Amino acid sequence: MKMRLGIYGGTFSPPHVGHIHAAKSFLSAVALDTLLIMPTCVPPHKEKKDTASGPDRVEMCRRAFSFSDKIQVSDMEILRGGKSYTSDTLTALKTEDNELYFLCGSDMFLTLPHWHEAETIFRLAHIVALTRETEGETVRLLKEAEARYRLDYGAKTMLLPVEAVEMSSSLIREKCKNGEDYTPWVPASVASYIEEKRLYR
Repeated sequence: MKMRLGIYGGTFSPPHVGHIHAAKSFLSAVALDTLLIMPTCVPPHKEKKDTASGPDRVEMCRRAFSFSDKIQVSDMEILRGGKSYTSDTLTALKTEDNELYFLCGSDMFLTLPHWHEAETIFRLAHIVALTRETEGETVRLLKEAEARYRLDYGAKTMLLPVEAVEMSSSLIREKCKNGEDYTPWVPASVASYIEEKRLYR
């Protein structure tokens, strides 16, 4: 039986309760053997001027996701340098002995055909789209996209509804910069690291 390897990528600057909730949902819903948390080096779709360094983000992820021995934090994309293309990461991780499961948000799911080497992504991994909606226009669009990907690419997809957590890394960084309290939204170990390193000031 092949090992189920999950990949959850992102800037994680900093990792917060929303990321942790997504990881727990992903682990449970797909029955993963291992989940790789993959901080990006340079996200291809956006430039972050106020983000923390690669090593700082890796360390914060190690602290934030230490609740499960099935989770590992990978610095693969940071060590590789340059723009972090999902197709390159999946190619590096894929073996005959594993099945890859790639987690993305609903907005990312809808744009997948426009990603770098999208055919490679669809070929190498099951795509798990995390959705915060259970009905309405967004769900309709997701289901239409899912059907289209299966037809056009032979894609293996799954829509994973999760409860919305109203927080973002950018808002936490803004709170840090303004001296406001952000601690309810990050693990205590991450908050202590932010304060120790004086990140996002």
